[in-house]
Amino acid sequence: MQEEGFSVWETGVSRGGNGSAGRAGGGRGPAVAAGTPAVPAQACDLVTVPARQGLEAVDILRLRDGVGPVLHDGACDTLGFLVPAGTADGWDVPGSACTQTSGRGIALGALCDEGAPEEPPVTGTGWLVPPEGAGAAATDPAVLREALGEAARTIEAVDRCQ
Repeated sequence: MQEEGFSVWETGVSRGGNGSAGRAGGGRGPAVAAGTPAVPAQACDLVTVPARQGLEAVDILRLRDGVGPVLHDGACDTLGFLVPAGTADGWDVPGSACTQTSGRGIALGALCDEGAPEEPPVTGTGWLVPPEGAGAAATDPAVLREALGEAARTIEAVDRCQ
């Protein structure tokens, strides 16, 4: 059985929180799109955030330091930033989750190699920022942390003014 979208990453972010933030569902890695080669080199983790905050962060990153590949789920409720493997070990940004892929499912090498498929590596998702349009192979976690904080403050300010 192949699961759709970010459902394999029960992040608790767009689903109101269920205590499973940052864990891959059922101990499985993400469902890989058909035809995506399994490349063990340069595995990555995935930081998921609500779409509104993620879109603000993408804009901030594009204007400043560059952004790596970014996925969106099928319902466009959640964005997923590809970050270097190991990021999940120290990720502590409220309102987000970082899932370890442990080399399963998404590998940066598969996304960045010449001739790699343009399909997103997770079924039921699409690219907001595809690998070929990204400014980096993966988003720097420290830079992403700062951008997400700035995005949250911007959203808070806008909401207060309405």
